[in-house]
Amino acid sequence: VRDALNSALDEEMKRDEKVFLLGEEVAQYDGAYKVSRGLLDKYGDQRVIDTPITESGFAGLAVGAAMAGLKPICEFMTFNFSMQAIDQVINSAAKSFYMSGGLVKVPIVFRGPNGAAAGVAAQHSQCFAAWYGHCPGLKVVSPFSSEDCRGLLKAAIRDPNPVVVLENELMYGTAFPVSDEAMSEDFVVEIGKCKVERSGKHVTLVSHSKPVGQCLEAEQLATEGIDCEVINLRSIRPLDIETIEKSVMKTNHLVSVEGGWPMFGVGSEICAQIMEGPAFDYLDAPAIRVTGADIPMPYAQVLEDGALPGVQDIILSVKKTLHIE
Repeated sequence: VRDALNSALDEEMKRDEKVFLLGEEVAQYDGAYKVSRGLLDKYGDQRVIDTPITESGFAGLAVGAAMAGLKPICEFMTFNFSMQAIDQVINSAAKSFYMSGGLVKVPIVFRGPNGAAAGVAAQHSQCFAAWYGHCPGLKVVSPFSSEDCRGLLKAAIRDPNPVVVLENELMYGTAFPVSDEAMSEDFVVEIGKCKVERSGKHVTLVSHSKPVGQCLEAEQLATEGIDCEVINLRSIRPLDIETIEKSVMKTNHLVSVEGGWPMFGVGSEICAQIMEGPAFDYLDAPAIRVTGADIPMPYAQVLEDGALPGVQDIILSVKKTLHIE
């Protein structure tokens, strides 16, 4: 995943000299998670820029650069720190195109690790998918695999709108098989489209980021004759509800899985849109949400483990919606 992101940054900086990267430790240290390794040596300190620890300042600087015609990639060392800059992300980046009557474009990418890491407690362990997905004017993507990361980041950099790219710290070192097509410099993943990771007929599992892997890991269900369709959202906003509806019309059951909090979350939005749309009449049981616990993240490992959704939670929820004891 780390290499997929690095290659996407490298190719897009090579393709368009207006693209530049800024953030804490992105240059001389090669990035806090080594995602920008080698880019300073290749492109120089005018295009790979170390910033002070001032998220509001450098995010605002990046938005201004985008308004002036450049294409900044603004890295937050973690999206928890984007709370320092949320006024710039929402009020300056997301709303300016609309408020200017379409005159001011803001082609900017905000990227970095999102969601819970490990052992970093309440202030560094939250998922921002629902926060940023709530706001018109932003596009929000949440990649799972190396192919997702590579294709979605390249699409985000080329997009004329502000795009939030929610990576996952625990996934950076994960390896995935990648097709030859995905290694092409022209490869992009369309923003706003899901990917059906596995076809099935009994229940639809919808997820994004790391929990997609947990849905795929729930192999115990297959041994019990339960055939799960696993959908990787890829894009939070816009949300590809049509693919989810099509799946629900086939399986007649829906379980959403996310690492974030339950209140007003991504799963809540999916359930609401399914209820309002044509797939509702196909449901044979209420949709179920699997989420993180509705608490600030505990520091103690045993409590942290209990606060995050696991494979067993997914298995129990699938059996519940299928009325299997």
